[in-house]
Amino acid sequence: MESMGNNSPGPEIRALARNIRMSAHKARRVINQIRGRSYGQALMILELMPYGACYPISQLIHSAAANANHNMGLNKANLLVGRVEVNEGAVLKRIQPRAQGRGYPIQKPTCHITIVSEEISRSNDPIMSIESRKKGYVWRRK
Repeated sequence: MESMGNNSPGPEIRALARNIRMSAHKARRVINQIRGRSYGQALMILELMPYGACYPISQLIHSAAANANHNMGLNKANLLVGRVEVNEGAVLKRIQPRAQGRGYPIQKPTCHITIVSEEISRSNDPIMSIESRKKGYVWRRK
């Protein structure tokens, strides 16, 4: 059986943010807009989007680019936002005081965001290829 892991032989360029205080659904709404984009393009999109989830995600993209530059000596201009995962974290449970001594439960969700970047020249995946994005094609894996 073939391995379903990464095809690149070396270590991967990644950044991980854990216990971010927002729901995974709200983070996924932003992440879906930047998946497969270049580093500069992703930062531009995040600056112009009106969502609160953009700030921690842009920090994470900066961190992934800094990891690529420091650990592997890669140029930030040659990076793509590759695989991106948003997973649900622990739920913080609180009590909201209400009338007549009652208390209503409040659930404050958290999420974990993982960004794996790729170098443009090494990318052979049709989702990530620049030629397919210039033509406007978006191919999805099944």
